[in-house]
Amino acid sequence: MIAIVDYGLGNIANLTNAIRFLGYETVLTHDEAELRKADVIVLPGVGHFKDAIERIDAIGLRELLTELEQTKPFIGICLGMQLLFQHSEEGDVDGLGFLPGEVKYIVSDLPVPHLGWNNLHSSQPGLDRDVYFIHSYKVVTDENVVATADYGQEIVAIVQKDNVIGIQFHPEKSGDYGLEILNQALQGGWK
Repeated sequence: MIAIVDYGLGNIANLTNAIRFLGYETVLTHDEAELRKADVIVLPGVGHFKDAIERIDAIGLRELLTELEQTKPFIGICLGMQLLFQHSEEGDVDGLGFLPGEVKYIVSDLPVPHLGWNNLHSSQPGLDRDVYFIHSYKVVTDENVVATADYGQEIVAIVQKDNVIGIQFHPEKSGDYGLEILNQALQGGWK
């Protein structure tokens, strides 16, 4: 059972459909009992970092997610990945702190947001094709990086530390290749 955390911000329909297409049973929930029963936790997200963390706190999820992150595979996607880190410039607020690093605005000569298809770069075999990005903030970290993309600068695209995985792009919008990456993450990732 894959639990998709429902806190009011996320591209939930497409993500749910993608996970079901891969053959997994899913539940969209913020119920403590449902989250505890799940085999994998997926934290989606689209929107503003401060709004997201305030919603997580308002429905009392921070402590539970912190506990579950210690014992279950935990995947953050897009804004959900950024929430895994310690702090964000977007709203100047702390994140969940599961991974070391910060979230900062993309300062670039290229248009922001970073929108559209971009090629992944990784030492991991097979992580070298185009995926679909849409974000204005990037993760800044030198640790646990599995894949990056080049957007006039290095953009962290996938991170993994033990059971915690972050995916900056939208695998559910990245065609068959995105589904392969999502499936790999749901099966434990790359390390």
